[in-house]
Amino acid sequence: MRKRLISLLMMTVMMCMTVVGCGSSSTGKKENETKKEEGASNSGGVVKLKVWAEEANWEVMEKMFASFKEQYKNEATFEIELIQGNEGETKDMLLADVYGGADVFSFADDQLNAMVSGGALAEIPNPDEVKAANLEDAVNSCIVNGKMYAYPMTADNGYFLYYNKEYLTEEDVKTFDGILAAAEAAGKKVTMDWSSGWYLYSFFGNTGLDFGLNEDGVTNHCNWNTTEGNIKGVDIAQALLNISASPAFVNAGDTALLEGAANGTVIAGIGGVWNEVEIRKVWGDNYGAVKLPTYTVAGQQVQMSSFKGYKMMGVNYYSENKEWALKLADWLTNEQNQTLRFTERSQGPSNKNAAASEAVSQVPAIQAVIAQSEFGVLQRVGNSYWGPVSNFGATMAEGNPKGTNLQEIMDVMVEGITASVGQ
Repeated sequence: MRKRLISLLMMTVMMCMTVVGCGSSSTGKKENETKKEEGASNSGGVVKLKVWAEEANWEVMEKMFASFKEQYKNEATFEIELIQGNEGETKDMLLADVYGGADVFSFADDQLNAMVSGGALAEIPNPDEVKAANLEDAVNSCIVNGKMYAYPMTADNGYFLYYNKEYLTEEDVKTFDGILAAAEAAGKKVTMDWSSGWYLYSFFGNTGLDFGLNEDGVTNHCNWNTTEGNIKGVDIAQALLNISASPAFVNAGDTALLEGAANGTVIAGIGGVWNEVEIRKVWGDNYGAVKLPTYTVAGQQVQMSSFKGYKMMGVNYYSENKEWALKLADWLTNEQNQTLRFTERSQGPSNKNAAASEAVSQVPAIQAVIAQSEFGVLQRVGNSYWGPVSNFGATMAEGNPKGTNLQEIMDVMVEGITASVGQ
């Protein structure tokens, strides 16, 4: 009897422990789920967000943050930290430390695929609304495999020709030959950055030669060394040598363009809208901007092409306040703030209403990038493209100092462009 009583007592204790254990587990699970839900929105609490932005944009960004806080003041208290970022390096910064990265950030469209592949971007919750509000091409640049991973922000990430009307006429700027001739006559300079494959593509894009990203999304196909057709690879190389032989030509980028414009030595240069504010300051009423010119290759005039692109705002998939981060990214790219970004930073809107404004139509730089976009393509290239093209550009800018056979130069460049990963 005693043994039976002890046995019954032990069974009762075990049952109680089991019930208590289950109850504790269930309660803990509910508490964790509640915390996750609270973390997703932080409604009624303090929401902390980090934003990567280039320092030149901080002033206008602070104004956007202020309006965002006012809009949602009854829902949460916001602490938004601005951190120095570089739109050209966002992908590398984020993928290097996705958990410690910013919640919200801007970047150029060519980085989108890598960030999506790395699982670093949150899919946006209101794609139909965004598609209706923005230019179709800008929207498409934010989509991967049918899903939208960023908010369109600008439609001006391309390049075109700036020129000083005091020295160059509308007729002069139609051709590269005309620009160089006028600059030579005036003892002035013309700039273009041949160290960058982004700009050098312009000489190849409309020649009928082939280049692009393979289906693997990593390697490139390219026949810029072709020995057949109306325009051969060596023809383009020779055209570049003819340009670099002009005493007016300078192989240089934005810094040389802006400094030269300011001190009066440069009267034309190829750049983007990010230079517009400074160019307008120094050239004033003489500031002009148009699509890229034609250039002479194989005895014919060919319209220069370009890589065109868009900038967008994305959200870190691992943001602790993802719901609010998405709302902030949406807010920073809405019509109101795209208009503000245009007014204060001369950045071309992707929002349809903002882009159609009278004020936008009066900015030569934005009209120039729009005109050039007809001859441009979205930048979709594998990493093996950049180094070989930069080396080629340097050789052409220096006038092929070693006298290397041009076909050999083109073959070496294409071999590098089409190299496999790690090759």
